[in-house]
Amino acid sequence: MLQKIHKLYCSYEKEEKWLNDMAAKGMILKNYSWCTYFFEKDVPGKYIYRIEILENLPSHPESKSYIEFLEDTGVEYVCSYMRWVYFRKKASEGTFDLYSDIDSRIKHYNRILKSFLAVFIINLMAMISNLIVGIQAMVDRNIYVNLGFAAMSFILSCLIGCIILAYKKKVKKLKKKSN
Repeated sequence: MLQKIHKLYCSYEKEEKWLNDMAAKGMILKNYSWCTYFFEKDVPGKYIYRIEILENLPSHPESKSYIEFLEDTGVEYVCSYMRWVYFRKKASEGTFDLYSDIDSRIKHYNRILKSFLAVFIINLMAMISNLIVGIQAMVDRNIYVNLGFAAMSFILSCLIGCIILAYKKKVKKLKKKSN
């Protein structure tokens, strides 16, 4: 029987650690949909999980080719959400890392940065439009709804900005380490 758990992560490393902790308890990931994980009971410690954001959607030929390559090495494709892909490998087969070097990790972080930056820009545009409409509505009709939405967008932009800065620091640290 599937167990459903709702959780939100802004750090794929923390999400990956949590998935591996769940696997250690015998809960294996079967599927994922926005903030919802579906687990099934199995042997504790059977799998090691890794998460990756692909350059393209999993249905794209390049992504399909990459996933097939990983599957040929014993990695199992579990599920995907947008460009995020969940992989696992049997723990009995040894360590499981998707990034063999610093440059591939930097590329991965940059893909994450680009996706958060896109969300940040869209949210910022929503904030500016709500602010403009809100100020006009406040002046004309004493209505403050759009200003509330602008405030929420501002707060969300700040949170996304913090995530972007955290990943920028990681990229900077890895580039410094590679030099």
